[in-house]
Amino acid sequence: MIKVAYCNVENLDLNKAYLLAPKDRKEKIDFYRFEKDKKLSAGAFLLLRKLLFEQNIVDFEIKKGKYGKPCVYGHKNIYFNLSHSGKMVLCAISDREIGADIEYNDPEIDLNIAKNFFFNREYESIMNSKKPSDEFFKYWVLKESYMKYTGLGMNLKLDSFEIIIEDDIRLKEDNENLKFNLFEIDDYKIGIGSHYDVPHLIEYDIEEI
Repeated sequence: MIKVAYCNVENLDLNKAYLLAPKDRKEKIDFYRFEKDKKLSAGAFLLLRKLLFEQNIVDFEIKKGKYGKPCVYGHKNIYFNLSHSGKMVLCAISDREIGADIEYNDPEIDLNIAKNFFFNREYESIMNSKKPSDEFFKYWVLKESYMKYTGLGMNLKLDSFEIIIEDDIRLKEDNENLKFNLFEIDDYKIGIGSHYDVPHLIEYDIEEI
């Protein structure tokens, strides 16, 4: 089982969303200074809440693992991952480990990030493409999705593994038979690392969550 959904939270009613959030999420929302970031934090929780409700999980508690990856306490077969960027929030849930990332395709991105932290072949692929910034974010969301899948996050170095983008997207060395899915929504890239093919993304209107 896998579901991946996204939502534009630009028009989120922050006061209403705040009332629906549990204490720990309210603290996270309060941490942010700007309203845009508060909306992203609140919206990500509401999207998770929506997808869990569709799995008949109404009352839930979020715990964190050793390296900070969150999980739904008491539900061993439910895994999720959240991400947000720009005006968009993303939530992926599955019955097996999963990692997901969304990024705004910023054409002004400093490509030295790839030169300094990616595999040489990844960097060469980016620089040889017709749209280097576009290619950069393909690699970025896929690498982020894998880092989040492992639960290590930024504790796993970007140059410690290589993503190969061909007809199928894969790790160069993969002992787990992982599947990677890449989507483009408007000016955003979305990467999913999991054990399933993702047939499509679900788009929710802010009023639906």
